[in-house]
Amino acid sequence: MLTTAEASQAILAAVRPVATEQVTLEQATGRVLQQKVVAERDQPPFDRVMMDGIALSFAAFDSGQRAFPLQGMQAAGDEVLSLEAGKAIEIMTGASLPDGADCIVPVERITVAEGIATIADDYPAKPRQFIHARGSDHRQGTELLQPGKRISANEIAIIASAGLAELTVACKPAVSVLSTGNELVAAGQPIEPHQVRLSNGPAIVAMLAEHGFDQAKHEHLVDDIETLKTRIAKHLDESSVLVLSGGVSMGKADYVPRVLKELGVEVHFHKISQRPGKPMWFGTGAEGQAVFALPGNPVSTLVCCRQYVVPALYHLSGLPAAAPQFAALTQPVNFAPQLTNFLPVRVLSNAAGGVLALPVPTNTSGDFTALSGTDGYVELAREQEHFPAGSVVPLHRWRL
Repeated sequence: MLTTAEASQAILAAVRPVATEQVTLEQATGRVLQQKVVAERDQPPFDRVMMDGIALSFAAFDSGQRAFPLQGMQAAGDEVLSLEAGKAIEIMTGASLPDGADCIVPVERITVAEGIATIADDYPAKPRQFIHARGSDHRQGTELLQPGKRISANEIAIIASAGLAELTVACKPAVSVLSTGNELVAAGQPIEPHQVRLSNGPAIVAMLAEHGFDQAKHEHLVDDIETLKTRIAKHLDESSVLVLSGGVSMGKADYVPRVLKELGVEVHFHKISQRPGKPMWFGTGAEGQAVFALPGNPVSTLVCCRQYVVPALYHLSGLPAAAPQFAALTQPVNFAPQLTNFLPVRVLSNAAGGVLALPVPTNTSGDFTALSGTDGYVELAREQEHFPAGSVVPLHRWRL
């Protein structure tokens, strides 16, 4: 069996990057940027006034002048006025600094009567105060964003400021989520005592959506070879990523590996030395489709989805890998060695700001209700059996 690290490496080496497309600025939120964004102009593009008040020459103020005749007003967006000697210009926040002015006095520190602005006697004006200097944020041509950035409101502001009405982004991967099993019954449908509710598929779809992959389609398939073959073949034609749940263990009704082989899907590995999720299967289709067959127990499904499927989707979309995180165990943990153990935890912090992991053991790999309120899981090395309190171990949050 592969180690967890070897499995991750095999998956990332096998998945193909998605294509790119042009979208409008309005369509870009949540997409993955696939181009550089450079500054169209200096930012700010002019000496920008930061206060409502008056613009004047500091030399005049420094010489002792406190009363300034107002020659006019300049608001944001107005053409730039030229300051006349000994006078002041009423100025608004966001306006360009008038030519010849180098000091702003806030409106709260002046009085205006009969066209004269008088500055309070105790006001300590300074040169260049309340002026956002041209190019002080960045200069024209500065690289503002690089490919691989998930576009949020912050990036939209930057892209718009660069004058881009359209931009290149990664295409959204077409993802199919397939739940297999005769025992599964969807919520809202009548259920028999010997059946269980279908929960893995909706949970996988939700986890993918939480990570920005919100177009996954879901279908439930019964354990019938011809049905599986027909429907999986259809999804292989329509999707670049398939995520199956169930049917990959050693039971006589675990048909998924056989069906995938018959459909020409090349197996890269079957089983990982981990608990939960040991039976996981991964392969690639004839057109490069990434196929993940996850174990059917709910905890195994969610751990494998987060540990392998989500990073693969990040990789093929051009998103950078998440930075490693670590946490210290709040209590001792013992596990039999030979398998890497993924243990659900709640994340806490101590007075010093350290990250702590409070173990939340599940009853079995079917005990998905125990996961509510957890923040992720820690990875306990297979070479070790006893992990004392305070042991620092890798932390994988449910949300990257």
